[in-house]
Amino acid sequence: MKKINLVTLAIFPLIVASAEEATPGSSSSPAPTVSNATPATAGDVEALRQQVQSLTETVKALQEQVKDQQAALEKANLTGESGLPQNPEPSPIAGAEGSPALGASAPPRFPTEDTSVVASATAPAASGTAAPGGFPTTDTSVVTSAPETISSTGAGASLTQPITIGGGRNYMNISLDGLFALAYSSARDLDHIEVGDHDPQQRGFNARNIELAFDGAVDPYFEGFANIVFKLDNDNQTDVEVEEAFMQTTSLPFNLQLKAGQFFAAFGRLNPTHPHTWDFVDTPLVNGLFLGPDGLRGVGAQTSWTLPLPWYSQLIFASQNGRGSTGFSFRNPGDDGMFFDRVTTDREARGLQDFVWIPRWENSVDLSPTQVVLAGVSGAFGSNETGANSRTQIYGADFLYKWKSSHAEGGFPFVKWQTEFMYRRFQAGRGADESFPVAETFHDWGLYSQVLWGFKKGWVAGIRGDYVDMQDSKFTDDLDRQSRWRISANLTWYPTEFSKIRLQYNQDFLDENFFLSARQVESIFLQWEFILGSHGAHKF
Repeated sequence: MKKINLVTLAIFPLIVASAEEATPGSSSSPAPTVSNATPATAGDVEALRQQVQSLTETVKALQEQVKDQQAALEKANLTGESGLPQNPEPSPIAGAEGSPALGASAPPRFPTEDTSVVASATAPAASGTAAPGGFPTTDTSVVTSAPETISSTGAGASLTQPITIGGGRNYMNISLDGLFALAYSSARDLDHIEVGDHDPQQRGFNARNIELAFDGAVDPYFEGFANIVFKLDNDNQTDVEVEEAFMQTTSLPFNLQLKAGQFFAAFGRLNPTHPHTWDFVDTPLVNGLFLGPDGLRGVGAQTSWTLPLPWYSQLIFASQNGRGSTGFSFRNPGDDGMFFDRVTTDREARGLQDFVWIPRWENSVDLSPTQVVLAGVSGAFGSNETGANSRTQIYGADFLYKWKSSHAEGGFPFVKWQTEFMYRRFQAGRGADESFPVAETFHDWGLYSQVLWGFKKGWVAGIRGDYVDMQDSKFTDDLDRQSRWRISANLTWYPTEFSKIRLQYNQDFLDENFFLSARQVESIFLQWEFILGSHGAHKF
């Protein structure tokens, strides 16, 4: 457009000059006339004068426009702007081109991601977004990378990309995870056989974990996470729970990180994870009976320190309220005010002694480029509600070994062995009214050990053994105090990293005690899951 204007400016003066030469009375020499031409009248001359004047005014206007455009170009060159009109405010849903990579918006985190090898003293960077049709190479079903925003109408939009709101240093990922199961059991009281609240609880169809997950950057200093879970009980009524909702720091010095809010305690291998990351349909017996059906979690604060060592080593220390069913072995009022046959006090916290204190130390070492081991020890210490001065101590040790072929395709084949051991010392008081039963101290222990074999891309076979030894008592008649063991076998198919189908068989053996008789139970489960959107990785 600018070139056309300049050419027009060059041509119009020639036209004007020619017109003036053809006009009688002009100061220029008269043009030669043709003998047979008709003489111009006064009206013709006046019309021609008006046209020339109009053309002259048009040329002047075009010259002013060119000057204005040149001034704008010079100003744009000085300020670095494009010179084109721009939207002064960003769109509420940022496009893919303008969305930042996570590495540019937040410093690297400590090792809380599911990486296949955790060996360095600093947190590993998240892997790239898995290509559609690929299979998980880590211990979680979904591992996403930096938040990538997509256009709702873009031709390149992918269904597997995160659902991201916002741009710049602030963003939020949203996902929905649906976990369902079809169950059969020889026991009519399946809710007593299965000890986890997210396990199948009845014969027939079960929907025990439908999870909305949110994560994002709060500002340059914090990031936030939240998991809201919907469960359908055996009467198809919906229960809602705030499973986790916390913020954590992103840039503290000295390899430190702080977390505060509602969160799972960093006790052992399985407790900090969500059901969709589990390798089996149900929670191990020792986790459900010692840490609780919903796991050990609550409102509190946690600090972690990655030690400056040649291998990955981290110290974690947390404190939580430990109240309610999510503080199962601690300040738990129990069902109808009864726990282990004791009338509970259900009191307010009297001081620091009534909080639950949870230390953990974990280490990881690469044995070779294809083998890694991780070992940790954990503890949980606090008061319980069965007596005025009753205390609970839980000690745990865990071990993980993983091998992955050097010629692995999408993480397959692999072998993973995981074991957890727990010991609980529970001081059971006489209760609020000093009634029967008498005070006594329980010494309980239990473990599980499982092996997973990813024998083919997308296919995993697993076997798990569970055992829990509950100290027998002549004064406590409680179904949760029955020693038992279980053997489980399953087969899982991952069509993609966003779905899975699992078939599992359980055989339970419940031992006889002073009040309860022995029995044997067989159960079979068909589980299926889907994930929409971006779901953050969990602890490796």
